[in-house]
Amino acid sequence: MIAGLRLSRHWRDPLTCMVLLLIVVLLSGCLYSGEVKKQNLPATGEFIVLVQNAVDQFKERTGVLPIKTKDSDTPLYEKYPIDFKKLMDNRLLSMIPTNAFENGGTAIYVLIDVETKPTVKMIDLPLYQKMVEIQKEVSAYQQKKGKLPNGEAVADGIHLLDFEQLGKKMPAIQSPNTGQTLPVLIEASGNVYIDYSLDLVKVMENKGEAGLDADIDLREILAEESLFVPVWSLPYQWIDGQPQIVALP
Repeated sequence: MIAGLRLSRHWRDPLTCMVLLLIVVLLSGCLYSGEVKKQNLPATGEFIVLVQNAVDQFKERTGVLPIKTKDSDTPLYEKYPIDFKKLMDNRLLSMIPTNAFENGGTAIYVLIDVETKPTVKMIDLPLYQKMVEIQKEVSAYQQKKGKLPNGEAVADGIHLLDFEQLGKKMPAIQSPNTGQTLPVLIEASGNVYIDYSLDLVKVMENKGEAGLDADIDLREILAEESLFVPVWSLPYQWIDGQPQIVALP
């Protein structure tokens, strides 16, 4: 009761009332500001659109693409990483996407189809890093044992990776596009790859086989229809109603 009386007295003090009201207003403003920022934060797909517009404008202005230089033997879908500094310096972007690696995020922004229609896509960094670790483990195993941890054969010279031989459980290699868990493959030289067959089946179910070029590398379709490119991948073709790994020239 005494505490209640004291509280009432505080509220009767004009200066105290003003301070308390100011605190309430400031706190409300901070919370509201945070909500607005969250609401205004673009989703992944919207980031892609923003960066695509910036890339298109940069190409129109300069005649070249805003990309970092990579070695000629860099894998196809890692070959053209976007240089955000060039876009920022030309005032074509006000900020680097929050999900970009350069901003502490988990996506590496890249371009595909650079010769015909430069298109912005992403590499899923956690997925990529998992594969780097798996490759290290396989290389160490090969050096120590003098053989490869081959599992079931899935194509000529291609096997499923047998994680039991590595003394490990199979890690969850989750597709950033479909959420499916994808198998890991190993070829005769010891290089590891992700088997994108499950993703390809889903894409083909949605797209259909009508008008499909029999010689096309299905990774092109997967990259075209998805936000993320198929890194650590082998070429596929659609044969007898299913994706099959092939050795393309």
